[in-house]
Amino acid sequence: MATHQSFLTIYWVIWVCLLVFLGTGSPPTYAHHGVAGIGAAALQGPGAPIEAANSTTLPDSKFLLYFKLDHANHETFDSDRANPESDYANFWIGGLGYGVTSWFSAYLFVPYNQKEDEPGGFDTSGFADISLFGQVGFKWDEGFRLIPANESLDDFEDWHFTLIGGFTIPTGDDNVRDDDGNIDPGKSTGFGLPSYFTGLTATRVVADLWTINLELSRTAFTENRYADGNRTRFGAEYRVNPALIYQAYTHPQHKVRLDISGEPQYLHLSRDRTNGEDERATGGDILYMLGGVRGYWRNLSAAVGVKVPIWKALNEEDDQQGGEGSENFRFIFTFSVLFP
Repeated sequence: MATHQSFLTIYWVIWVCLLVFLGTGSPPTYAHHGVAGIGAAALQGPGAPIEAANSTTLPDSKFLLYFKLDHANHETFDSDRANPESDYANFWIGGLGYGVTSWFSAYLFVPYNQKEDEPGGFDTSGFADISLFGQVGFKWDEGFRLIPANESLDDFEDWHFTLIGGFTIPTGDDNVRDDDGNIDPGKSTGFGLPSYFTGLTATRVVADLWTINLELSRTAFTENRYADGNRTRFGAEYRVNPALIYQAYTHPQHKVRLDISGEPQYLHLSRDRTNGEDERATGGDILYMLGGVRGYWRNLSAAVGVKVPIWKALNEEDDQQGGEGSENFRFIFTFSVLFP
């Protein structure tokens, strides 16, 4: 425990020092489900992380069409094919955003989950729970103020922030049964009841070509009674997702831009609880490293990245195959277009 606390202390000190250093320089998103990052396609202005939410609200009356694939390739612990383990999972997410005002954006996400075991195992797939999000943007410019309708490039030198809140609608199937008729909540495509998301982002353009971004967020789940009578509440998820984005190439005449992003991501998973008791082989702490590139062309944006766990302290690691922290890697692809 002491080692774990020391590691987290060092992690926070490094990140705070990074913020202070860059902030004083010259001025210019689980094994259960995928994460939808909130951001915008923009040729100019701050860089956007590959996966985490950023502080860019959508322009007034503009739409954002969003697509994401999160492919999780799981490490296997048992070579005996008679005991099939989780092989991989694909989390597909389609979304639509709308700029209600210059400082408030609304989002709708529709996910499709595919969870595959090794041959002979239990595979599930289907549409998961729909998500609704709202994002309020504000900035620091001699005081806090809402994002104005028009900002110059110089305005991006100010710190920008957003508050994000959202919830899911239980449209997925929470009672998926295997060949023996048993329900595995972790394999189901829905949670049965709403889950709730709250988050805070901070973003600033620094040193002409660099953007620093930070997302702090929490996802909380509701206890659900399944058709077999058991009650399960998935553990709350806490994320600390800093990012450093570099504008590597820009061709203004062709309206092309290429960014490089490095994103350490800390995830704390609380234990799941079944029938009021803590569930074994759940919960723990993971530090991922995500690296990738994002390309812009006109009002289009596409990004690819690879995320790997570089440190973990799972509660019962040997029994948590197929969960967060046990991946070989995760491949992330996103595409977005801003219109009209």
